Amino acid sequence: MLVADNISKVYQIYRQPVDRLKEALCFGRRSFHEDFWALRGVSVSVEPGETLGVIGPNGGGKSTLLQILSGIIEPTTGGVRREGRVAALLELGAGFHPESSGRENVYINGEIMGLSRAEIVRSMPSIERFAGIGDFIERPVKTYSSGMYVRLAFSTAIHVEPDILIVDEVLAVGDAVFANRCIRKFRELQEAGVTVVFVSHDLGLVKQICNRAVFLLDGQIEEQGDPSTVVNRYVGTVLERQREFELSAPRTGDAGEEPSGAKLDPSHRHGDRGAEITAVELLDAQGRACRSMRAGERVKIKIACRFHSPQPSPMVGILIRTRTGLDVYGTNTAIEKTAIGPRRAGDAVEVEFAFEAWLAPQEYTLTVAGQNAEGYSHDWLDDVLTFQVMDDRAFTGVAHLNPKVTVRDVSGGAV
Repeated sequence: MLVADNISKVYQIYRQPVDRLKEALCFGRRSFHEDFWALRGVSVSVEPGETLGVIGPNGGGKSTLLQILSGIIEPTTGGVRREGRVAALLELGAGFHPESSGRENVYINGEIMGLSRAEIVRSMPSIERFAGIGDFIERPVKTYSSGMYVRLAFSTAIHVEPDILIVDEVLAVGDAVFANRCIRKFRELQEAGVTVVFVSHDLGLVKQICNRAVFLLDGQIEEQGDPSTVVNRYVGTVLERQREFELSAPRTGDAGEEPSGAKLDPSHRHGDRGAEITAVELLDAQGRACRSMRAGERVKIKIACRFHSPQPSPMVGILIRTRTGLDVYGTNTAIEKTAIGPRRAGDAVEVEFAFEAWLAPQEYTLTVAGQNAEGYSHDWLDDVLTFQVMDDRAFTGVAHLNPKVTVRDVSGGAV
């Protein structure tokens, strides 16, 4: 069992190091710091065999909560009650000595968590098999990738037979095989009566394996309870805040002009500049700039293009990718049979691609390009902006086919 009762955590923020000395010399008569409340009045309890998911935006207090629950830091107010052995995986590679091998680090971490050397030796084959890093177990961990780090650290943590497991984004850097392995392990831990608390930005995973969820916002609990209800509240809050941000952003001017204060920032740009992309916008159905949307919401991609040389049959295209670079969908004006030429030097056009964003909930990037009829690039901008698709349902893949499901009883009179 794990219980946190009305815990708060405040940090004293000094503008410059010398202010700390000034405050000490004033003996409390004058303050030179500001109080930052990372958590304020948070109470949660997790029963044996229960899995609690913690969600919220960056800076909401999730990592601070997990550090307090695991005993790494003490709360400013309130208290925490833990019953049983605690295993925590909160920071990538924390507790691993970079010069030691993976095997040596397993022994060190196992002993820190309270296992005898004999117990670790018995568990070592299972730890190696679950981590699945092969011969790297004998190499210094400084040679590991981030995925290998988390594989070995998570494998070690679950094999110390904890009563309480506290994990921060363990699946964020793992591949699909390891992620599925972890999900199955979470279910085994639930059946074994282990108390699990974990932070995740994967809302589908939270709904899939958690009994309860907590939504932290600005250091306080915004919602707590059924995972679906909490996730829906979180998604609604994120969309509302994003709308407010986008409404305060500057709008695009005439075609060919870059929005005031908005600079194109692609990850890579190339082309002969016979035509130049001068502005790119992602707009919602009301024509407002957006960076997040619900699956199926109608959106428009608006691209402004100016021609610096005569082009007999130019075209403009888009390409949507996942954050890992997988091509999801691409098209252009030629494919869509919408001619934009011929064009003379000095001409400017504005091209819109309107569609319903039936995509799986995750982050995507948008690439845009101006090209000629042979496919040579005038101006190609990779990953010029990112956007987030959100949905209350959990499913796999990248395409959201919006299925209509029916069930018919065809058993007849069979028993």
